Amino acid sequence: MDSSGEELRDCIIELLPRLRRFARSLARNVQDADDLVQITAERALARSAQLRSGHSVAGWLFGILRHAWIDEGRSRRRRESLLEPEALAERVADTAAGSHPELLCLQDALARLPQDQHLAVALVLVEGLSYKEAAQIMQVPMGTLTSRLARGREALQALLSETSGVQR
Repeated sequence: MDSSGEELRDCIIELLPRLRRFARSLARNVQDADDLVQITAERALARSAQLRSGHSVAGWLFGILRHAWIDEGRSRRRRESLLEPEALAERVADTAAGSHPELLCLQDALARLPQDQHLAVALVLVEGLSYKEAAQIMQVPMGTLTSRLARGREALQALLSETSGVQR
């Protein structure tokens, strides 16, 4: 991308809702997702020279977000192994989520997928990225993405059928 920093900022702003949605699907926590999006924006602006001409800004940003999630997971595992967990604190539910039971079922089903299938479904079906972009972000061959997506769709249908009581 041979554009100025201002154009990159405009692209980031335009993609914020999609990045946030993807981050929420990964983190499964609103605050962690917002942190991931902020890290993504900071890294993108700091490393704008790494964006190659002719490449998708969206794909590049989703890749940065995915790597930030991996880094955060590693960091969290290290912290948990070094520090004692907090005294079983109460979890407070998100009150806004209770008003959309269908969305909750879908989010729960998506959260229950294996990580590789979850990523494939989130990138292609939820975010609408092309198979090629999703494969690049996940750093897997196109065939691997396709099979993960197919298995993810099947597992999602089975999980959603379980919760709704519908037999297929």
